[in-house]
Amino acid sequence: MKIYHNSRCRKSREALKIIQLKGINIEIVEYLKSPIDKDELRAILKMLKISAFDLIRKNESVYKKLYKGKNFSNEEWLEVILSNPILMERPIIIKDNCALIARPSEKVLNLID
Repeated sequence: MKIYHNSRCRKSREALKIIQLKGINIEIVEYLKSPIDKDELRAILKMLKISAFDLIRKNESVYKKLYKGKNFSNEEWLEVILSNPILMERPIIIKDNCALIARPSEKVLNLID
C-alpha cells in the first residue's frame, strides 16, 4: 500500500493514521519533498480514473491566481500539476492497482476492508 502524503494536511495525516492503526505496512510518498514524475502521475490518474484537471485542488491560491478559467488539454493540466505539486488533491492511497482520494479520510477503509 502507498500513500501520496502531505504532512501539513489534516486529511492526509488522518488517513495515514487509520492505515497505521490497522497495522498495514505503507510506503509514504511525500510528493512535495520528492516530486513525482510524469509517468507516475499518469499511472495515478489511470488508477483513479480521472483527468488531470479533476486531480487539481481548485481552492489553492496558485490555481485561483494562475489557472482558474483556463481551458488546457489533459497533457497541459498534467504539466501544471508537475510544476505545482501543491495543486494535487490528497491524500491518494494506492493498493495493488486500485487508487482513491481519501477525502473524507475514512474512505481509505474502502481499500483496507
